[in-house]
Amino acid sequence: MSEWGTIFLGVIAAATLAMAVLQVGAVIAAARLARRVERLADEVHAEMKPLVARAHAIAEDAQRVATLAAAQVERVDTLMSDLTRRVDETAGVLQRAIVAPAREGMALIAGLKAGFALLRGNRPSTSGSGRLEEEDALFIG
Repeated sequence: MSEWGTIFLGVIAAATLAMAVLQVGAVIAAARLARRVERLADEVHAEMKPLVARAHAIAEDAQRVATLAAAQVERVDTLMSDLTRRVDETAGVLQRAIVAPAREGMALIAGLKAGFALLRGNRPSTSGSGRLEEEDALFIG
């Protein structure tokens, strides 16, 4: 081999050695970085575990509260429906017990008035016909 060939061969060997050293350094740095990332992931996992457990407990509490609220709403709805039904029934009972006898009493009084007026010799007045004549006189048409 020539002298130049030996020099180039030495330069190639030195460059290959430098590349090998750089690659070993890169592998060592990557391994250190991987260990650091793994430790960081473990720390994040350790810190997140109680937070996830707390969020799960809060979600369970919220579900229980929603279930209780729905049950209370149904209970209030049933109570209001029952109350409305009872008020309607009470109004019907009052209607039958008070208003119907009052109408009958008013009819009895009107009949007695008409009977007394007839006995006195007066014709029972029909309040509607006199009023109609007055209203006809006031009509402008």
